Amino acid sequence: MVDAPLPSCSPRGSAGQFKTLAAALKAADLVATLKGPGPFTVFAPTDEAFAKLPAGTVENLLKPENKAKLTAILTYHVVPGAVKAEQVTKLDQAKTVNGAMVKVTTKGGKVTINDATVVKADIPASNGMIHVIDKVILPPQN
Repeated sequence: MVDAPLPSCSPRGSAGQFKTLAAALKAADLVATLKGPGPFTVFAPTDEAFAKLPAGTVENLLKPENKAKLTAILTYHVVPGAVKAEQVTKLDQAKTVNGAMVKVTTKGGKVTINDATVVKADIPASNGMIHVIDKVILPPQN
């Protein structure tokens, strides 16, 4: 899934922005799941968003021994159903595939998911919706 789709597709014309996410999905064995029937809404961090993590974080998460942690992080970026931006703006929280809740805030025309800003919304996928975010969101620690 290098340069391959997020849930069954990649935003056309933006291939190359999601290489880290694609590699992470592959390492977590989530590619087949997200190519499934869905529908899913993915809050997709760009490569730039992953680069904001502390040095070595991504490389460490991609190691086989960290698959469970990586899976928990990635599924925290996915919400069941195809949720369009106009629907997201009416929410104050959403339950993720991970099982944990994300906080949704709309202020001044900007939507944030936890502390990540949606920078591009409503990118249709064959099995859901993609919203691009500028930061990797981390699930709460139990």
